Amino acid sequence: MLQPRQSSFLLSLVLGSRVLVVLISIASLGGSWGLSAADAPLSDLPVTQVTLYKHGVAHFERAGELKPGSTVRLDFKPGDMNDVLKSLTVTDRNGGKVAGVRYDSSDPLEKRLAEYPFAVGEQASLAAFLDQMKGARIEMRISANDVSGAVVSARVVKEGEKGSEREVIVLLLDSGDIRSYDLGAASAVRLSDPKLQNQLRGYLGVLNASRSKDRRSVYIDSVMSANARQIVASYMTPAAVWKSSYRLMFSATGDPTLEGWAIIDNTSGDDWNNARLSVVSGKPVSFISNLYEPRYVNRPVAELAENQAAQPVVYAGAMDRAEVGVAQKAVNPPPPPAVAMRSGGFTPGEGGGFGGGVYRVNNVVQSSIAATATGQQSGELFEYSFSAPVTVKQGESAMLPFLQQKIGARKLLVYSESYGVNPRDAAELTNNTGKTLDGGPITVYDAGTYAGEALVETLPMTDKRLISYGVDLGTRVTTKFDSTEAVVREVHAKRGLLTTRSAIEETKTFTIKNVDAKAKTLMIEHPQRNGYTLLDRKATETTPNAYRFEVALAASGSATFPVREERIFDQTMQVSTLTPDLLGVYLQNKNISDAGRRQLTQVSQKKAQIADNDAATKSATDEINNLTQDQNRIRSNIESLNRVSGQQEQVQTYARQLAAAESRLAGLRDTQSDLRKKKTTLEGELNSLMEKLEF
Repeated sequence: MLQPRQSSFLLSLVLGSRVLVVLISIASLGGSWGLSAADAPLSDLPVTQVTLYKHGVAHFERAGELKPGSTVRLDFKPGDMNDVLKSLTVTDRNGGKVAGVRYDSSDPLEKRLAEYPFAVGEQASLAAFLDQMKGARIEMRISANDVSGAVVSARVVKEGEKGSEREVIVLLLDSGDIRSYDLGAASAVRLSDPKLQNQLRGYLGVLNASRSKDRRSVYIDSVMSANARQIVASYMTPAAVWKSSYRLMFSATGDPTLEGWAIIDNTSGDDWNNARLSVVSGKPVSFISNLYEPRYVNRPVAELAENQAAQPVVYAGAMDRAEVGVAQKAVNPPPPPAVAMRSGGFTPGEGGGFGGGVYRVNNVVQSSIAATATGQQSGELFEYSFSAPVTVKQGESAMLPFLQQKIGARKLLVYSESYGVNPRDAAELTNNTGKTLDGGPITVYDAGTYAGEALVETLPMTDKRLISYGVDLGTRVTTKFDSTEAVVREVHAKRGLLTTRSAIEETKTFTIKNVDAKAKTLMIEHPQRNGYTLLDRKATETTPNAYRFEVALAASGSATFPVREERIFDQTMQVSTLTPDLLGVYLQNKNISDAGRRQLTQVSQKKAQIADNDAATKSATDEINNLTQDQNRIRSNIESLNRVSGQQEQVQTYARQLAAAESRLAGLRDTQSDLRKKKTTLEGELNSLMEKLEF
C-alpha cells in the first residue's frame, strides 16, 4: 500500500475536459525520506538595522532565529542581486559556521527547464506526462487497490466517433503481465524512483519561482543541529539617497539655532519595523560587478588522434628557422579598489575631526526637537545614528531630526557682478557644532519670520561657509572698468631672440549706496582671472575662483571700492626681423640694462650700415641699368646715321658718348661688386653680434 506522505506537490493535469489533481509524493514507498533544504520550513529574518549612504546604496542588517532544519529566504529585486552577491555576509552569533547560501538562478526559464528529461506543457494531460516516463516504475491507487509497475505507454483514447475521451496507461506489472488501466479511475499516482521525484519537484519549483519575475531569493540553510541558531545577514543594495534639510533661526538675543532633518525613503521592498537607522554623509567608492548573470565559456571539441581517420598532409616550403617564443604567463588584473566599510555597532562615543567621524544622534525627538549628537572617528565617513528604533513601511518616507543646537553665524551682504544692482542677504556660518553638517537646503527664519532659503555644501567641523537667502533692496552697487595701455617692463635677449615683458593695469571700481538707516557689512566677490594679480589690496579671503573683500557700510552712506589688477605677458621676436627704427624704440626704454643697451646699439648700428650698403648697392644697380639703356639707344642711333651720308661728325660724337658710358659702367660694376662683398662682411658681423647677444 501507499504509505502516508510527509511532503507532496499538487500537479494539475488535463484529463479530457476535466482537470485531474494528481498528488505526487516526495516520500518513498515503504517509508519517508528526509526533507531537502528546499522543502524545509522558512524562518523569518526581519530587518534590524539600516544605514543609508549618499552615493546610492544602503547597508542592511537582518537578524533572527534559524530553527533546526529550517531555511531563511531573503527576497531581492533582480537588479539588486549583483550588489547582494558582492557584499552579503552571514554570521552565527552562537559561534557556529555557515557552510554557504543558495540563490535563484538568472538563467531563462526555457534554459532551466530544458535540463530535465521531461516537460509539462500548457494544459498538458496526465497521459502525455506519463508517456514521457516509459520504463519508469509508478504506483497508482485505483479504488481500494494499489497497482505498481513500469510504464509501457500512456495515451488519450476516444470512444466512438463522437464519444468522450479518456486517458489510459499500459503497465508492465511485477508478475510480468501487461495491463491497461483507466487513469480517470486513479485517485493517486506516484513515481517510485526518488531521483525522478527530485527532478519533478525541482521542475515544479522552477515553474513556481518563475511566476515572481520581480523578485529573486537567497536561501540560508540550517545544518543538522539540535539547537536553534541566531543568524545575522548583512548586505548592500541600491537605495534612494537620503537628503538633509535645515532650519536656521536668528533671534534677537543669543546665537542662531540650526535644526537638521534627515529625509529618508523606504524603497527596499521590506518594512522597517523597529529598526535601528543611520544616515551617512560621504562618498565611498561603489561600483556594480556582474556576478548574478551566469557566465559560459565555449569549450573546444577534442578528439584523440587515434579515433580520427588519417588525412593527407600538405607541407609548406622551408624558411629560416625562427626562435620559438615562450608564451608569457597570464597575469591576473589588479583587483578593483576596495570599498571602505564602517565597523558595526551603535555604542555612542566621542570624537570628531575634519573629513571623518561617525556621529550618532542620541535622542529622537517629537515636533519640538532637542536632538543631540556625539561623534567618533570612522575613516573618511561621518554618520548620524538614531538611538530609538524607527518604523518605516515599504513605499513610505520619513523625516527624522538629527540636529538642534547653536551655531556661529553673522548676517551680512554678498555682492557679485552677476547679481545685478542689489546684493544678497547672506550669513556666514561657522561650524562649531562639533559635527560635520551634510549638504542640503536651509530655510532661514529671522525673528520668527520666514526670510528666505539657501543651499549649502557639506560643511566639515570648524569650517566656514557663506549662504545667501534673499535680495537686499536697500543697497545698490554699480561698477566701472578702466584699463591702461601695455607698458614694457623688461627687455631680455639671447641668441638672436628678443623677449619683452609687458604689463596692463585694469581697475574695477565698485560704487556702493546704502539707503537704509542701519550699518551693514558687504562682502564683494571679485572673480579671479588667469594671469591677473592684485596690486593694492589683500583679499579678506580667497576661493578657488574669486577674491572676497569685506567692506563696512555706514548707515545711509556711500562708498567706493576700487580693485586694481595687473596682467603680465611676454612677447618674443627675432632680432633679425627688427628694423633700426624699432630697435631705437626699445633702446629708449628705461628698463633695459646698460649691457643690453650697448649690445642692442651695436646691433642697431650694424643693421644701419647694412641698410646704407643696400641703398648704395641699389643706387649703383639703378645707374648701371640706366647707362645700359643709354648705350642701347646710342648704338641704335649710330646704326641709323651710318646709312645716311654727311653724318660722320654726329656719329663720332655718339661714339665718344658710348665710350664714356662704357667707362662709367666698368667703374659702377666694380663698385657694385665691392658693395656686395661689404654686405657679406657686414652680415657676418651682425650674425656674430646676435649670437653673442645676451642680457
